[in-house]
Amino acid sequence: MLYNVSYNDPETTRLIKNEVGKVLSLRERWKLKGSGSPKLYITSCSIQIHNLLNVDNSLNVCNIELRAKGIIVRFRSRLETYALPIAYWKLNLYKGRAQEYSIYKDNYFVKVKADRKAIHEFFHKIIDQKNQQGFEYVDDL
Repeated sequence: MLYNVSYNDPETTRLIKNEVGKVLSLRERWKLKGSGSPKLYITSCSIQIHNLLNVDNSLNVCNIELRAKGIIVRFRSRLETYALPIAYWKLNLYKGRAQEYSIYKDNYFVKVKADRKAIHEFFHKIIDQKNQQGFEYVDDL
């Protein structure tokens, strides 16, 4: 489910924390060499996300945050920030063309351009975290 996280709402924070876990500790982030992605350019997305991104003329970008039990895909539309929490057991990653990754959860998806080495390294980090949680990734990147 998409959440508007522009405002401090304890109920939304609780729902996100229940789905993807708490924020990684400083030690875990240091060990991973960071828990946030570089800026990711959205090439395609599901209709629910597209309707939000289509209301302004800015670049469609997002970022991903690693959490204890999943990831959070965040993006902005106008002055609002939206979050799509994805637990590792619901996360499906695909590497489409050589320069694109697809992130799927139920009926939501986001395809991002992967034109830099840092982006490829970050997606390998996501796969490693998913494997450590016991969810085996079938296709190797």
